[in-house]
Parts: sequence; C-alpha cells; structure tokens
Amino acid sequence: MSSNSQKIGFIGLGIMGTPMAGHLLKGGHQLFAYTLGQVPAELVAAGATACASARQVAEQADIIITMVPDTPDVAAALFGDAGVAAGLSQGKVVVDMSSISPVETKEFAQKIQALGCDYLDAPVSGGDVGAKNATLSIMVGGDEAVFERVKPVFELMGKNITLVGGNGDGQTCKVANQIVVALTINAVAEGLLFASRAGADPAKVRQALMGGLATSRILDILGDRMIKRTFDPGFRIALHQKDLNLALGAARQLGLALPATSHAQQLFSACVAQGGAAWDHSGLVRALEKLSNFEIGQPAQ
Repeated sequence: MSSNSQKIGFIGLGIMGTPMAGHLLKGGHQLFAYTLGQVPAELVAAGATACASARQVAEQADIIITMVPDTPDVAAALFGDAGVAAGLSQGKVVVDMSSISPVETKEFAQKIQALGCDYLDAPVSGGDVGAKNATLSIMVGGDEAVFERVKPVFELMGKNITLVGGNGDGQTCKVANQIVVALTINAVAEGLLFASRAGADPAKVRQALMGGLATSRILDILGDRMIKRTFDPGFRIALHQKDLNLALGAARQLGLALPATSHAQQLFSACVAQGGAAWDHSGLVRALEKLSNFEIGQPAQ
C-alpha cells in the first residue's frame, strides 16, 4: 500500500457501488466491504476485505461510505443492529453517497457527530456510466475541513466535485438534479418520438441535435437507449420515482409549484403500471409511446 493509502469502508455494492469501490482499490486504498448478499468476487480478487456487517466495516475503516437505495436503507446501515454507529470510534468520517431525504440526512449527521465523528452527504449523478468511468458529479454537504480531507477519495470516483453547503445541502442539490434529469428525459423522449413518427430517422435526428443547443448527456446516453430499445438499468425508474417523491413532498412543505415534475412522475407511474419499475429511466419513453400508439424506430404509417 502507498503512503497515502487509507482504510476505507464501502457499504452497498450494487450497479453504482461496485465500480465506485473498484476505483478506490485501484487508487491504492485498503477497502473493507459489506453488502446485502455476497461482496462481488471481482472486488475480493482485487484486494477488498469482505466484512460480515456494517459494524465490522466501521470498526476497520477510517472513512465509511454508504451507497444504498433509499432513506430507510441508510438508516438501517447506520443505526440498525450491527450498523455503522455501533462500530465507530472518535475521529472517523461517515460519507453517505446515496440519494435520500435532506431532512433525515440532517438528523443522521447530528447522530453521527454526537458520537465524535464527522458526516458528509455526497450524492452522485452520472449513472452507471459515470460510476464505471469515474466521471460522477458529486454534490457534498458538510464541514469544509472534512470535505477537504475526503476530497482525494471523491476524486477517484468523480470529476465535478462541489461542496454545496452544510449537511443536507448535498441531498437538496441531488433532488434538484433529479428534477432536471426527469424533465430532460421527458423532453428527449418527446422529441425523438415526434421525429420518428414524422418519418425521420431518430438516430440521425439525435446525431444532429447533439451539435446544437439541445445537446445534453441525457440526449447522448439515454436518447441512444431509447433508439436502441435497451431499457435494462442503468438507473431504475423505481429509484427515480423515489427521488421525485422527495422533490414533490418538499415542494408541498415549501409552498412551491413543480407542475412539470408532477407530470414526469405520472409518466413514470404509467411505466410502473406496465411492469416497468425496474426499467432504466430512459424507459419513460414507453409511457409516451403507449399514449401515442407508436414506438420509436417503427415505420411511420
């Protein structure tokens, strides 16, 4: 191990977590890993230590990262039986990279800080492609000194790393991100569906749009999935719905109108009704196709 090697824990090794943890190993760090089910063999082969519980991870590591699906999963990982909190000692840092409630994030941070440890919320954007390529955007809430301490670890997993503000502000930023992403998926889907139904080649239309003001990562990656009909996640519709529920719930509390966000959520709900909870979120196009009785790529009638 290099002189800069740190003991890092990683809890939650799914579509996103596994490649993120892999980059930490490649960066020369010691990795202590735990997930529901088996720790992926590729990580163990690369040198990760598989742990029997989140508590064991926290006992071994100085920086403990959680990357799990939802707010209750983070609560369980941190404060459940054999959770992270039970294995912490003073001076350690807990970093939650999941996308969860900003309100509960602030409560989790207070509980961890009461144990003499530091807490960062650091949700990510960039999907499975960003996780694999170490190009994630990382939105961080927490103390600046703690952020600077953990930043070299973030730099192994992402490119655009921003300290947004205090605890909870990283999660607030992620909710805003998910609003923009959902609405852009809807826009890309409608544009490509329109072009295809009008008789143009949707792949050529996408290529043309990529050179203009309409270009985006979503047009690039998710537009390609819509055209190629590859709706395996990726990022599951059920998880994007969870994020939009956070947005709409907070908007009610704040007295905000988010009409387009509500519309996107209804289109996701239509996909779920068709059995699509586990589709990639680019599958939102299928709800529009159902409404229009036309699929991108089929011959224009």
